[in-house]
Amino acid sequence: MVSGQVALQDTEIVLKANVAGQAIATRCPVVKDSHAVMSLVQVVAEFLADQIHEAPHAIVHRVVHGGGSFREPVVVTDSIREQLNDLVDLAPLHQPVNLAAIDAMTVHYPDVLQVACFDTAFHANQSALETHYALPQALFERGIRKYGFHGLSYAYIVSQLGAYGLASDARVVICHLGNGASICAVQGGASVASTMGFTAVEGLPMGSRCGRLDPGVVLHLIAQDGWSVDAVEHLLYYDSGLKGLSGVSSDVRTLESAADDEAAFALDYFSYRINAEIGALVAVLGGVDAIVFTAGIGENSISIRQKVCDRLARWLPLQLDQVANERQDEHLNTRDSQIRVLRIPTDENLYMARIAKDLIDAARHPL
Repeated sequence: MVSGQVALQDTEIVLKANVAGQAIATRCPVVKDSHAVMSLVQVVAEFLADQIHEAPHAIVHRVVHGGGSFREPVVVTDSIREQLNDLVDLAPLHQPVNLAAIDAMTVHYPDVLQVACFDTAFHANQSALETHYALPQALFERGIRKYGFHGLSYAYIVSQLGAYGLASDARVVICHLGNGASICAVQGGASVASTMGFTAVEGLPMGSRCGRLDPGVVLHLIAQDGWSVDAVEHLLYYDSGLKGLSGVSSDVRTLESAADDEAAFALDYFSYRINAEIGALVAVLGGVDAIVFTAGIGENSISIRQKVCDRLARWLPLQLDQVANERQDEHLNTRDSQIRVLRIPTDENLYMARIAKDLIDAARHPL
């Protein structure tokens, strides 16, 4: 049995795993002049090949963008792999890495079933009011529309809400706060609205992505300042967000420990924007019964949750229990709070593993 996780922390790849009960931890620098996440994928592939001497039953991948076609998990074939490549332009920060993982595992395990699960699928049934931009219909038909992301995380959280005493028709705002960050409004277990849109750069400011931005800024940089499209893309995806605001780091842990006015401003701005986006989603839902914090920052940052809830308490009947927040409890509201505040660890991997098992079982026992 091998379990673990690997993450980028500034300029290092950090791998922590448990192999047959033995803890393994390793750090290695990102290979110079290489794409950091591509290096991470290669580290994972080599580690698994070294540790697992029997082929797995299946390999399941989180694929960020499914476009308008992929609304359910699929078994990856050569044809599917080519179709997914056509969606790279919609998620240039993530899709190439997702596909690199599929290709790396194909090299190591050529005969093993691979499954692709899509972050966009959870949002596929949002209303036309939510998925449209105010652009000509012809552009919508060409795929210029809101898709929404982090759907695997949201789907897992929804599957857990009943265990926290929430009714099946509860109005819930789920804050998936990590290096990539978004918020989703859910009712009846279904996605109603979300902050991310056509690409994973819209909505909240993130680790290195700008989030919501007046498109006129892009036009100005290109037309007036002579920026190339590639330079603008790099700015929006890699040099903005917390990294751009602070000039220090995209990592909240680093910013929280920095005695630096710019780092403090970046964290305040992040919290401010979370409050604003929650406000928009509560308006769409017509009220809210619970607010959930999840993902790396949402689960671990006491100060970000505090900042967000302090602002929310100014206009919502919500009271954060500061002691519970500092203890990292799962129930964070006081008894008098009319709105539930929950900290629920997400588990996209478990959710995807369940999907893969269902597909394997279906292949073995077709109807």
